[in-house]
Amino acid sequence: MRRPVFAVLLVLSAIMLSGCSMMAPQYSASIENVQMLKDGGELGAKVGKFQSKPSAENANPISLRGSSLNSPYENSYAAYLAEAIKQELSLAGKLKAGTDVEISGDLLKNDIDATGFSVATGDVGARFVVKKGDQVRYDKVKTIHHQWDSSFVGAIAIPRAQQAYPGLVQRLLAALYADAEFIQALK
Repeated sequence: MRRPVFAVLLVLSAIMLSGCSMMAPQYSASIENVQMLKDGGELGAKVGKFQSKPSAENANPISLRGSSLNSPYENSYAAYLAEAIKQELSLAGKLKAGTDVEISGDLLKNDIDATGFSVATGDVGARFVVKKGDQVRYDKVKTIHHQWDSSFVGAIAIPRAQQAYPGLVQRLLAALYADAEFIQALK
């Protein structure tokens, strides 16, 4: 009698776990990124609207082996990117609410592939636009690709992929801040 009950409970648990939804970790600013902004000299900007361009490469939510990874910011990865920029500008002392210099953009690529047996990958890309008033001072697309150790076992691979997301955004913003034209557009 106990075996059939145990088997049913095991099957029900597997079904419930297969459609699990989880949140990406909240963004935590990169000290290196903040330092790049500080090293940029006298600059300042506010963060405007970031939108997401739906496509096969721009998932929302991100699928991780049958689980869904959602953004903790308005359930939007575009809002996640905007929050990341706000945090780093703020910590660098460069977030200026009253300025006419504004950073906005479009999230174009946003995906994690955690299906590999030993390696997972992530891709994030966005179009960044800096305007001063109505004048466009910067308009470029930045993309990053990153990989990390994963596992065939979903209980290991899924949390690793979940924890990797903020690092993907940090790498994308590092590529943006390393662009001298972007830093110049904020002056």
